[in-house]
Amino acid sequence: MISAPGIGSGLDVNSIVSQLMAAERRPFNSLSVKEAGYQAKLSAYGSVKGAVAGFQNALQGLNSASKFQALTATASDTSVFSASTASNAVAGTYSLEISSLAQAQKLVAAGQTSSTAAIGSGAETTVTFDFGTISGGTLNGGVYSGAAFASNGNGTKSITLDSSNNSLQGIRDAINAAKIGVTATLINDGSDTPYRLVFSSDSQGVSNSIKVSVSGDATVGSLLAHDPAGTQGLSETVTAQNANFKVNGVTVTKTSNSVSDVLEGVTLNLNKVTSSPATLTVARDTTSVSNSISGFVKAYNDLATTLKNVSGYDAASKRGAILQGDATVRSLQTQLRGILGTTVTGTPGDLTTLSSIGVAFQKDGSLAVDQTKLNDAMNNHFDEIASLFASVGKSTDSLVSFSNATSSTKAGSYAVNITQVATQGKSVGSAAITTPLDIISGSNDTLDLTVNGISVSVTLAPGTYSTAQALATELQAKINGMTALSDMDVSVVIAETAGKLTLTSVNYGSTSSVSITGGTAESALGLAGDTPTNGADVAGSIGGASATGSGQLLSAISGDALGMGILINGGALGDRGKLHYSQGYATLLSNWSTSVLASDSAIVARTEGIGRSITDIDKRRADLEARLAQVEKRYRAQFSALDTMLSSMNTTSSFLAQQLASLPGSSQN
Repeated sequence: MISAPGIGSGLDVNSIVSQLMAAERRPFNSLSVKEAGYQAKLSAYGSVKGAVAGFQNALQGLNSASKFQALTATASDTSVFSASTASNAVAGTYSLEISSLAQAQKLVAAGQTSSTAAIGSGAETTVTFDFGTISGGTLNGGVYSGAAFASNGNGTKSITLDSSNNSLQGIRDAINAAKIGVTATLINDGSDTPYRLVFSSDSQGVSNSIKVSVSGDATVGSLLAHDPAGTQGLSETVTAQNANFKVNGVTVTKTSNSVSDVLEGVTLNLNKVTSSPATLTVARDTTSVSNSISGFVKAYNDLATTLKNVSGYDAASKRGAILQGDATVRSLQTQLRGILGTTVTGTPGDLTTLSSIGVAFQKDGSLAVDQTKLNDAMNNHFDEIASLFASVGKSTDSLVSFSNATSSTKAGSYAVNITQVATQGKSVGSAAITTPLDIISGSNDTLDLTVNGISVSVTLAPGTYSTAQALATELQAKINGMTALSDMDVSVVIAETAGKLTLTSVNYGSTSSVSITGGTAESALGLAGDTPTNGADVAGSIGGASATGSGQLLSAISGDALGMGILINGGALGDRGKLHYSQGYATLLSNWSTSVLASDSAIVARTEGIGRSITDIDKRRADLEARLAQVEKRYRAQFSALDTMLSSMNTTSSFLAQQLASLPGSSQN
């Protein structure tokens, strides 16, 4: 029996079948070529998507108006002061003379023999810190005599001590962990009682001096209780002081050495007292603006180059790129040039095109900057350049300011009309306070009230209050010190007029309210039968279309301004000028990039189509493999049969030859 093809007949069946199958497999080569082409296109589209994503990232920083409105602040002597600016600063030159720097008060307790030994019995003790101004009297040896203390109204803060933390270290750690506006430290002065607790106010200025009240353990009280107008357990080592200086000859006093409300948009950081005036120069940062515009041009050129490389024709090699003539890429190129060729609407001035600041297309399709023309635009229209690139809203009314917009908001100029300005909730006392007034613990020291829907109960410090203003300050401090309010950023301002108190919520709008609900001090403070008035939301229209108010924020709910929010900071009712809203090139191109990269974009549809084609090739290849397996099987069967037949014929031929040879006379033949 023949067990291998060709053994019996000498026919090379394997070779014959291999050659035939090679011819049959030629369609595989065609499929591989097609697949390689599809993969190359996928790679090219991936490059396009990557370039668009990089373009979008480059535009993010350019989509901020502050990028194009930057100013620089230069100090003539940085050892005297430094300065920084915001976009609303005003260019100019200012003289600065510093006569004193602000400093924080520091207090030190009496020395102890140990920093870890318990102080007192360990009974639960409340230590309360208040902050305010020390006035009058004299300071001798760290102790005041004849002085008065007035709280600054920002609220009191407390910690609780017990047997777990009633050592110097425990007190220090409890104060620092509570973050109440005081930093506690321990020093060792080398004496027989070396360990001394030091308190430092976290805020500078005379209005941030410290008063400490202790309720509970008497030993802790004798160590820590400190009233500048009364018993003083602590000794003052550094007196609180304001910063005193002159700007252009105008005397200024501030509680901090970092001052941001003297020159609009400028923050001053005072370093030392001057012996002669220093100079602050605030100038437009044209270098930063020029760099931002150059960055915009480069980002566009990088994207345009990628699109050209994947779709262009190389005349030298006479070869087209993989996406040459591709409709999707051609559409992207057209869209890009179309956006950059449009006029920006809603700008507040004359700059409405890139060419107006010297940015123009070149013969090769790239963008370039004419620096001379750009410099001219920065010198004469500096405040308008931001509108060409970012989303910018500018109002003709100083009390109307742009807040936000959405993708639904259309660029343009919108008339603003106000029918109701936002107001604050308040409560007005019914009677004047009779002073002097004695506040007695457990008798007339509590007040219950609700602020912005949050109910609290406060307890006034006992003592004799000589003026209604002193009571107003104490009450404001206690209310604003309530964590239930401060945690929700809710506070009040209390004003006194002719002895009557008016409590006003700092918030605006319909959720703003103050009402007195009871308490033992209600009558004494003239608040029984108070008159509460809830706040109101701003109301009006933007661009003649409906708008809804929330506090001072007026938001358009229809029309072309849909999604725009503007802040109305008071002012008159009626027409309030116009709000110019522009969507600059960086904004438009960023939105375009987002759409190009979106899940339903043309690129995604194109790549998904290519992916399906590759999947189809894989299926066709699998089908072809299955068919060729059957073809090879058939070829082998046929040639194996032929081999067998030839082998049989060879055997017959040999037999016949033998028979013929054995016939008589065959030897003569």
